[in-house]
Amino acid sequence: MISNSQEIYTRMLDSLRPSIAVLLAAHGYRDPFTVQHQDRVANLALAIEAQLGLGAQRLEVLRLAAVVHDIGKIAVPAEILGKPGALSDTEYALVKTHCAIGFCILQKLKCPLPIAEITYQHHERIDGSGYPRGLSGEDILLEARILSVADVYDAMTSNRAYRPGMPAAFVLEKLRGMAGSLLDIDAVEACQSCILTEFSTNSGAQAARAAS
Repeated sequence: MISNSQEIYTRMLDSLRPSIAVLLAAHGYRDPFTVQHQDRVANLALAIEAQLGLGAQRLEVLRLAAVVHDIGKIAVPAEILGKPGALSDTEYALVKTHCAIGFCILQKLKCPLPIAEITYQHHERIDGSGYPRGLSGEDILLEARILSVADVYDAMTSNRAYRPGMPAAFVLEKLRGMAGSLLDIDAVEACQSCILTEFSTNSGAQAARAAS
């Protein structure tokens, strides 16, 4: 039997999906690279959260936040986002505004669920060295800590205008080095499990095709 609170929660999620889809479509016309990044990050974040055993409703809230976590970049000049070299201090400061801008955009949804807050926090770090508010430890929402790990992994393994993507094994080692100081330990461990499981599955499928 579904409780009243579960039904209300489900209705809120159902009402949000069309609005999130509109934001995602609009962003895709301006910056398809970022939208593709958000999609990959969302898939990995959901896999990490599932590993940590969180419920289906929290998974859906994280998914909705993850697919628009960089929506604030819609306000960052395209020449900065696609710059092939190092950013100047001024340019980097502009890029960092995307968290607050995304928060302001998502607040317009008037949603009591923490979707806007999760996106606001995805560049915060466990030791307080992140931005925009310098939050630390458990002051950062668990969903945001999970999103941070998925975001860092995808950013490092993906090709960028200024460098090629790095190998997964190298990036996982880097994440382990960040665990406990910059990134959530449990989320990093779950990420490693997800990536290694995917690698093992893909390797097995390739071997089966080669043998057939």
